[in-house]
Amino acid sequence: MMRFQHISHLIALGLIPVLILLFVMMVVWRRKKQKSLGDERLINNQVLGFIPGRNTLRFVLLAFAFGIIVIGWANLQMGAKTEKVQRKGVDVIVALDVSKSMLATDIQPDRLTRAKQLVQSMLDKMGADRVGLIVFAGRAYLQVPLTIDYSALKMMLGNVSPDVVPTQGTVISQAVDLAMNSFSQKEKKYKSLVIISDGEDHDEQAIEKVKEAAEAGVIIHTVGIGSPQGTTIFDPETQSVKLNDNGDPVISRLNEKALSDIASAGRGKYILLRNTDDAAEKLVDEINGMEQKSLGAVVFTDFKSYFQYFLLIGFVLLVAEWLLAGRRSNPKTGTA
Repeated sequence: MMRFQHISHLIALGLIPVLILLFVMMVVWRRKKQKSLGDERLINNQVLGFIPGRNTLRFVLLAFAFGIIVIGWANLQMGAKTEKVQRKGVDVIVALDVSKSMLATDIQPDRLTRAKQLVQSMLDKMGADRVGLIVFAGRAYLQVPLTIDYSALKMMLGNVSPDVVPTQGTVISQAVDLAMNSFSQKEKKYKSLVIISDGEDHDEQAIEKVKEAAEAGVIIHTVGIGSPQGTTIFDPETQSVKLNDNGDPVISRLNEKALSDIASAGRGKYILLRNTDDAAEKLVDEINGMEQKSLGAVVFTDFKSYFQYFLLIGFVLLVAEWLLAGRRSNPKTGTA
């Protein structure tokens, strides 16, 4: 198996066509200038030490050297051997509140952005667990089924906004139901649900659903986003502060008691989000403390790097270009 350790560095290869275009433009411009002065061949003969094609050869060497050095920078690797590594982990579903109250800015830059940062930080700290994503507001939707492809999950997370769930509300009970259906129905353990919300306007069935999930072996943690004092909500549709029926600004507040009660009923922990990394660390510690199940997989290990060979070839090409004289050392003088 071959791979590039830093495949993003290969983007630099895109500079080569640009360099070629600039070189061609320079050659064309130079020829036009010579033609404006007279016969191109005679003018070249008059230039002391001029070697036809030498500039092109030096450019080709430089372009090849640049490309090969970039490939070396990306570090081509080959798997020296394969090894069956036993993966262990649990199934984790993150239920993310995307109601408009999550746009409140009592935690900067806003509750939803901080919640998404928390999920990303969790993924960075997790290893072999399978993770899924549910978004909910007035309804709940499975955004990403359980997967070990954290990159795909992060990409989907970046597109999450209140627009993905047009119905407003905070139906935590639906999110719990959907999570239960997304977990394996055969296992009574190895399952955890992390609910991230401000807890505002949650439905009354939430506690009962959480108790049912706990009896089925799901550990449920909750993360509170926002402040108990609350703040106004920016409405993207009206581009102004959201108002109630009386025309007064709507104040959205973090409901810590509701989220704490849900965590207790789910045999998990309630965490108030202050520092994103700290909260992610606590959640991952709780998940890692659970009994793990086997997720056997074959992976490639002991990759051998070959960047040094590419760097050596690039260096040789650069030396060759440097040694190539641009002009003859003993140029012929003009004919008598």
